[in-house]
Amino acid sequence: MSATLPRGIPSRLVAPEAGWTVSADVIVVGSGIAGLTAALRLRQRVDRVLLVTKTVLSEGSTLWAQGGIAAALDEKDSPEEHLRDTLVAGVEVCDVEAVRTLVNEGPARVRELVALGAEFDRDANGEISLTREGGHHRDRIAHAGGDATGKEISRALIAALHAVIDDPGIQVIEHALVVDLLQDKDSRVCGVTLHVIGEGEVDGVGAAHARAVVLATGGIGQVWSATTNPSVATGDGVAAALRAGAVIADLEFVQFHPTVLWLGEGSSGQQPLISEAVRGEGAFLVDEDGVRFMQGVHEMADLAPRDVVARAIVDRMALTGTDHVYLDARHLGREFLEARFPSIVARCRELGFDPVTDLLPVAPAQHYASGGVRTDLHGRTSLAGLYACGEVSCTGVHGANRLASNSLLEGLVFASRIADDVSGRLARGELSATTPEPPSGPAALVPAARRTDIQRAMTLGSGAVRSGDGLAQTAKTLAVVAEDGEQAAPGPLSWETSNLLHVGQLLTHVAAMREETRGGHVRSDFPRRDEHWRAHIHAWREPDGSVSTSIHPVDPQDLA
Repeated sequence: MSATLPRGIPSRLVAPEAGWTVSADVIVVGSGIAGLTAALRLRQRVDRVLLVTKTVLSEGSTLWAQGGIAAALDEKDSPEEHLRDTLVAGVEVCDVEAVRTLVNEGPARVRELVALGAEFDRDANGEISLTREGGHHRDRIAHAGGDATGKEISRALIAALHAVIDDPGIQVIEHALVVDLLQDKDSRVCGVTLHVIGEGEVDGVGAAHARAVVLATGGIGQVWSATTNPSVATGDGVAAALRAGAVIADLEFVQFHPTVLWLGEGSSGQQPLISEAVRGEGAFLVDEDGVRFMQGVHEMADLAPRDVVARAIVDRMALTGTDHVYLDARHLGREFLEARFPSIVARCRELGFDPVTDLLPVAPAQHYASGGVRTDLHGRTSLAGLYACGEVSCTGVHGANRLASNSLLEGLVFASRIADDVSGRLARGELSATTPEPPSGPAALVPAARRTDIQRAMTLGSGAVRSGDGLAQTAKTLAVVAEDGEQAAPGPLSWETSNLLHVGQLLTHVAAMREETRGGHVRSDFPRRDEHWRAHIHAWREPDGSVSTSIHPVDPQDLA
């Protein structure tokens, strides 16, 4: 199936010619848990690794992960139970083998993190303290610093990286935005063009050449007006892979976190997340009349999977004519809240809310992209030489809706598998050096001033609840943005805005195709699940700029 967007997707962004060149065996793009894990593991076996990151090492999405990392670490738990919970949350479109890989290899990867220096919270017996979050039927969430798990994991990985930073075999370039992928005459990916804000030789636009490229660029949250993602999450990896012709899968499945602190109408950008772990410890949702509306909606009530809770909140807001509901954690008490959730309590108080004494106003906001660049079990994409891991990727683990705290685990497991696969292929001579072709094909650029137009259109039509009419209006608005005749100056802001546009256009296109409600994809005009759509939608850019799609049915899954 093929479709032509009004202007099509360009093959590259308008950018100056590269003024400098570096080379490595492998380039890793991104410094969250996936990128750092891949870089550290690769350096154990590969001569030259280049790690590039958009801001500084500590600014990735991993830093913001509050809840924890899920793994069957308790002797009462098992990978099979973790698998079952993941499949249920994924609403019958998970890749079962990918999930099996995740849950079976996950415990060992978490223990490796501990050996690396990550300090998880411990119980009175010195064992890793485990708690529960939505969709989990066992206590299997390991956390650190109460609600600062991502920060601690990031710290440990960066500390390990700094321990080898003087090693000439690993180079780190910070403040580096990847503009596009480089490909040879056979379309094999063999490097990136990137813009670096720095001084000296590595400054401005340059080219980095390698025998393999690993994308670990994080999410797409800034496509919407309100998100829990950091400002750097502008979909750069998905957009660059799309322009290069890679297959993008399940992009319509976007998780809107149900409990994001509501700061008033018009609030935009990164919003404060109230971790699901707060409900895991006993907090519950109420409407403006104090009614606990999750009871009767799902057997797990306030701990139902995120898509169920987010949809219930949207329905309750529509019923009551309000733009938020409330989270009640007051009964947990000051001592417990300040010890278990110190970061959340402090942030709420900074903003004028005290969880100890106040109901917290909350509403859904974009949180996580379950889809992305399609990969196999080794992290290989559809393009030779290109790998992807973490939120930028679609391994098939998450299906239509990510199970809470599976994201950090996915980054760990599949980054490790990529490092093993790449190093093995390099050792066997399967990824020989190759020469990039000069950039060619149609180039485009969107003025940075159009960013808010893109975000507003995506929020209205491609947000938490969608409809055919809303998606059509969003597609129309994005087409107008794409046709903007204003001369855009090449630079980080216009490159990011162009990435937001291209991701938004593709997501809106595939969301319009899926005429059902499943997981993170909610259609008000098709409110029920449809067995016809128990399938993945794959999409890719053709050489002429048009988008082709294919539908891949998923076998029925035994969720008993």
